[in-house]
Amino acid sequence: MSETFHIISDGSCDLPTELAEEKNITVVPFYVSFDDEHYLKENVDIGVRDFYQQMVDKKGVYPKSSMPSTQDYVDVFLPYAQEGTPVICICITTKFSGSVQSAVNAREIVLEEYPGAEITVIDSCINTVLQGLYVLEAVKLRDAGTSYRDAVARLEQIKGTGRIFFTIGDMEYLKHGGRIGKVTAVAGSVLGIRPVITLKNGEIYPSGIGRSRKRTTEKALELLLDYIGSSHLPVDCYSIVLGYGYDMEEGKELRDHALEVLHGRGIDVKEIPVCQIGATIGVHTGPYPLGFGIIEKAIHE
Repeated sequence: MSETFHIISDGSCDLPTELAEEKNITVVPFYVSFDDEHYLKENVDIGVRDFYQQMVDKKGVYPKSSMPSTQDYVDVFLPYAQEGTPVICICITTKFSGSVQSAVNAREIVLEEYPGAEITVIDSCINTVLQGLYVLEAVKLRDAGTSYRDAVARLEQIKGTGRIFFTIGDMEYLKHGGRIGKVTAVAGSVLGIRPVITLKNGEIYPSGIGRSRKRTTEKALELLLDYIGSSHLPVDCYSIVLGYGYDMEEGKELRDHALEVLHGRGIDVKEIPVCQIGATIGVHTGPYPLGFGIIEKAIHE
């Protein structure tokens, strides 16, 4: 069966390569560098595991990421424009990257040659593994036979429900990156303090601090529970994901604990996939980000 539309996402979605291929999603990678000179395509030239291993092994070295170029997007848009297949391109929040602008610029270039091409670029207002869930919601719409325009409308409708509640290992990467001033201002320079951070509507907000990893992960879970409790929709209308950085076992332990707490409160969440946060966000958080993402499902079962 031919596609009603094709789905493209930038590499911030952190979908495993095999899953992206299985779901017929085109991923336009971000670039990462450890020396400001040599930039490597994530999941092409460097794997996520290798990226985190270098961060752990080279403490004090702060990698940088770079967004996909306009030409990167032109290269992936063109074949679909040529064959007349509509495209939905889902990008990381504009508050974190200019990836959306690269895609918009590419769209204009392609339209000059193929004025009838249908290309919609969506600012997801989220990032990392929650962006991946959002992309998978687009897949569900596509596979259900939803029209291109109806799918775009539904994706725009649900993106504002996305939330990420997470913590990090320490403050060093946030301070070095200089992009997350509100969080560092709250935590200050107190030794050993770790922040709890909420992402909503594309921006991040400080949501608490704690000295221990257990305290900050519990706070992230409390924020998830509060969000579920304040919703007018039942919990099965949402997709939930747990994101981790270097330590997969820590992620699985927190997932199991979260399911136990949720079930103990009578909240019937059937599963929480455990997914690795990629380099695009990892350069800012360091090797130990950990937390939850939640977004409304595009199709309620």
